[in-house]
Amino acid sequence: MKIRNFSIVAHIDHGKTTLSDRILEDTGTVPKRKMQAQLLDGMDLERERGITIKAKAVRIQYKDYILNLIDTPGHVDFSYEVARSLRACEGVLLLVDASQGVEAQTVAHAHLAQSLGLKIIPVMNKVDLSQADADASEEQLWDILKEPIEAERVSAKTGMGIEHLLDRIITDIPAPQGDPNAPLRALIFDSYYDPFRGVIMYIRLVDGSVKPGQMIQFMSSGASYKTEEIGFMTPKQLHKTDSLSAGEVGYLVAGIKDIHQVKVGDTITLAERPAEKALPGYAEAKPVVFASIFPVETTDFPLLRKALEKLNLSDSSFHYQSETSKALGFGFRLGFMGILHIEIVKERLEREFNLSLIATSPNVVYHVKFTPRKSHPQELAALPDAPDDPGYKIIDNPANFPPHGDIIDIKEPVIHITIVTPVEFMDGVMTLLKEKRGTFMSMDHLSNQRVIIKYEMPMGEMVIDFYNKLKSVSKGYASFDYEVAGFRSSDVVLMEILLHGTPVDALSVVVHKDKAQTMGRALCAKLKELIGRQQFEVAVQAAVNGKVIARETIPAFRKDVIAKCYGGDITRKRKLLEKQKEGKKRMKAIGSLNIPQEAFVAMLKIDEE
Repeated sequence: MKIRNFSIVAHIDHGKTTLSDRILEDTGTVPKRKMQAQLLDGMDLERERGITIKAKAVRIQYKDYILNLIDTPGHVDFSYEVARSLRACEGVLLLVDASQGVEAQTVAHAHLAQSLGLKIIPVMNKVDLSQADADASEEQLWDILKEPIEAERVSAKTGMGIEHLLDRIITDIPAPQGDPNAPLRALIFDSYYDPFRGVIMYIRLVDGSVKPGQMIQFMSSGASYKTEEIGFMTPKQLHKTDSLSAGEVGYLVAGIKDIHQVKVGDTITLAERPAEKALPGYAEAKPVVFASIFPVETTDFPLLRKALEKLNLSDSSFHYQSETSKALGFGFRLGFMGILHIEIVKERLEREFNLSLIATSPNVVYHVKFTPRKSHPQELAALPDAPDDPGYKIIDNPANFPPHGDIIDIKEPVIHITIVTPVEFMDGVMTLLKEKRGTFMSMDHLSNQRVIIKYEMPMGEMVIDFYNKLKSVSKGYASFDYEVAGFRSSDVVLMEILLHGTPVDALSVVVHKDKAQTMGRALCAKLKELIGRQQFEVAVQAAVNGKVIARETIPAFRKDVIAKCYGGDITRKRKLLEKQKEGKKRMKAIGSLNIPQEAFVAMLKIDEE
């Protein structure tokens, strides 16, 4: 079978998208007059940030062979997309920047490809740079792979070595082994919504074949649909075909109007001749970080609802539900795959739908066990049960925490974090991990200059300014990758922020008990600076378990009401001052605060001072 299915994986900024561009150009898939940088990155946001957010697939004709290239995201937040894309391939190009060496996500991707039994072709990129050391980078990769595999030397920017790499793809990556006569089994590795045709699924056929007009069935849900159109993908358009068979990569349209009915990673089979067993590896993509989004103008809430509905059609990996905040009014609670995912969704909402939004500080999900009481609001009783922790409830919003006296135990998510750093910054990185309540797991030397450190760390500590601090202590040279490792009981508490005596639910945060007072003081000081002076005195307080642990007072603006009094009886001046005092007291009783948007990201920056 003259088909080769392969993917390109790399750490972010190692030249993966540029290599895709050169392959498309050198094989004539895209004419040179139509060629442009980051061709497969269709979103403006992808081009501006220089990152791939959505996986792409494209068919390439080269020397009588069909090469199916699946371009994957490089950022750690989108590792689930990388995993399901690799399951659609037989081989992988493991790209390393020869001027930087092996990074954390290089390690993660290499181990993932090995666990799936894929053929790995190491590729040293940017070898034309003066600071490149391809030999040292290759040796680091051998230590990771535990076997010496000859690496290709290329420059994706200039095109050097691309032709030899293409020949190596043909010779080294095995052909698909599926049986075209067996019952259909096709993996859905991506999907997107087209307003005219409905959901378009990207599929890899492992066994069997499919034609238009046949009834397909999703093996996870059992739902059946009639196939309307099938074909394969080129860089800028879809091409119809009469059939797709085992080994091929293509697209399928079945008139599905709701993208949430299509589960990425699911297996498609034929309703009339179903397969006995689904393809392995399917798992629901679960959000790990949560944040609330509110419109700056409360009248924009219906527009925000419509915008989320439309955006969710093209990016079904985030979840949302409506919520109400006493401080910010009506908004939505969203679940994301990571911190970058929050930034991407918020920026797309503001840019594509012309909205002004406030996003609260992100937090993770907790498993909480508490004493049920009749006085509890219905929301607590309606909280979902934790699947692996009987008796625990899932809480993804600090505002939903039960009263502190009723809490029996709180479990927080922990991650296994892998950091690759130069040896000279090792002490600073390990000190940072200790501050973030990390537990040492292992350490290996990649070379005399670079080391791999593995720690177990609470995920909530990574959410609060970890990335910036890691780059600061390593001068930008350290990189990290992580995976969620379960839940552990922890001595964490809910810290409430009170402004003018009223709790602001959107500013509530869950912190470790030992850090509560330090963080409370820092946050109160930051809020005092951000909110600024009002016409009345404002108290900014942090409270844990009903007790105030930190306070800052924002003084009121005061007008010099006795400036016009020159001489005369002192009682006249006192009368004016008493009148002003009464006015300030009345204003304090009925006054309300306008909280600036910067206050809601203060939680992310309180450790920078």
